[in-house]
Amino acid sequence: MVRESKSPHSFPTFCVRKPNGKWRMVHAFKKLNAATIPASTPIPRKDVLQNNMAVCTIFSALDMVDGYYQLLMRESDNPLTVSTPSWMLWEWLVMPQGLSNAPATFNRLVAQLFRPMRQFVQTYFDDIFVHSRASAAKTAVEAHLGHLREVLLCMRENRLYANINKCIFGAEEIPFLGCFIGKDGVRADPEKVCAIAQWPVPVSQKDLRKWLGLANYLHKYSANYAEMARPLTNLLKKDAVWSWTSEAQ
Repeated sequence: MVRESKSPHSFPTFCVRKPNGKWRMVHAFKKLNAATIPASTPIPRKDVLQNNMAVCTIFSALDMVDGYYQLLMRESDNPLTVSTPSWMLWEWLVMPQGLSNAPATFNRLVAQLFRPMRQFVQTYFDDIFVHSRASAAKTAVEAHLGHLREVLLCMRENRLYANINKCIFGAEEIPFLGCFIGKDGVRADPEKVCAIAQWPVPVSQKDLRKWLGLANYLHKYSANYAEMARPLTNLLKKDAVWSWTSEAQ
């Protein structure tokens, strides 16, 4: 992944804690990023991905392990990525964390590799979603096994690796970019719904704005959300007198 370097460039290195408690090494490539031409690769839209997965009945989700480290850097660019974690200089042979174009580069790679399978595969950076349904010739399970085989063969041929501990195979419902998607459609993440429901009762406009900012997450999953929230939004008007009524509750 790295090798000793004699490059005239160097950037500070530090670690940040990941949600699972482990550490991620990142680098302050501020000057390098300032001299980098930004990539114009578009970010996949969540609603488009959801629509592409509609009416399917069986799903799998694959999480690629250390995604950036699976991409080799161009040899001439290696000296530009030198980090100084100790008393020596080390240059990266693979794409490190902290480069401004790293997310776009990785997303473009994954999108291009799985583009021929877009009828049953959706990708979002290091997340791969496989979705299937029954056809006249195959059951949903048979179709899904065939789709998974194509995906895994593609990953093997291109030396891409997934984190087996984060993968889900052949499920009726899977976590999907902050929500859940399954054979019955899309639903909100229960943990986020619980956090909203347990929020303390607002005692001021400032508190109410915070709560509404959180509750707006549910507007896609609630019919007539704007009408239901009207008693609350009325309290935010400039000349409104603060009065927490049963209707607001």
